[in-house]
Parts: sequence; structure tokens; C-alpha cells
Amino acid sequence: MADATPGPRQQFLDAFEREHQTTMKVLRAYPPDRMELQPHPRSSTARDLAWTFVMEQVLAEKALTTGFDWSKPPTGMPKAPQTLDEITAALEQSHQKIVQLVRDFPDEKFSDTVQFMVGPKTLGDVPIIAFLWFLLSDQIHHRGQLSVYLRMADGKVPSIYGPTADEPWF
Repeated sequence: MADATPGPRQQFLDAFEREHQTTMKVLRAYPPDRMELQPHPRSSTARDLAWTFVMEQVLAEKALTTGFDWSKPPTGMPKAPQTLDEITAALEQSHQKIVQLVRDFPDEKFSDTVQFMVGPKTLGDVPIIAFLWFLLSDQIHHRGQLSVYLRMADGKVPSIYGPTADEPWF
């Protein structure tokens, strides 16, 4: 008999873990001495881009716990640590925290909503499960940016969804 299709929680956790491992491969491949690389004045530094992964986990934690209080001006996010090792350690720790929060989250609450930006200067109600998927998609987007930085920093780009010039499959 074929296995049953995993439910929404498990589907998210499976993708979250798979994408986290790929993001960690890219971060571990990044040259630690090139964290200040900034390809354009309006671009983030590699350090700040890498820190984005951790900050997205902060947003996921808020969505799964307290929600967002938009009655007060948002406070600034913590600055990125100085070293790549500190960033990757923080990401590993925050990833595990989110995995546990998702595992413990009641099924019936995944369709509850959080208020979040749905457009320029526009708040809207976003189902929590959709918000988690949005954050995961955003992580994938920023990982793509970081992989371009990685090439510019003379690092070796690992396989992400297929072979690369540095990690051929044949």
C-alpha cells in the first residue's frame, strides 16, 4: 500500500529542512574573509544578506507565538554578528527552534492569520501556514542572491537544485 500524502505541517517541515540544508551548504561555501562584499551601493553586504536568513526565522517565531503588533513602529532588527561562523550558528539554532514550534503548533491554528505586509505600505491578514511558506520562499530567493555573491567572491558554488560549474554531477 502506498504511503499517505503527508499533511500540510509535514509537507512544510520536509521542505523547510531540505531548503535549510541547501542554504547551509551555500553559507559554508562562502569565503569568510569576503563578508563585506557589496556588489552595488543599494545591495546588502554578504554579511547582511546572510543575516537575513536568521531574521526571517525571527519573523516565523513571531507568527507562531505572539503575532505582530503594528500599533507601534517596528524596532530595528539586531545587527549581523561579525563572523560567518556566528551567523551560521545562529541560523542553526533558530532553525531548530522553528522546527519545534511548527511541530508543537496546533493543526487548527495554521489557518489563523497574522497581520503582515501584503504590498507597499499595506497590511493584510495572512494565514500562518502561508506566511511560513512565504518566508521559506524568501529564504530561497535570498540564497540565490548569496550564490551570486559567492561566485563574485571567488568561492565554489555548491549544487543547489542541480549541478554547478564547481559541483558537476557527471
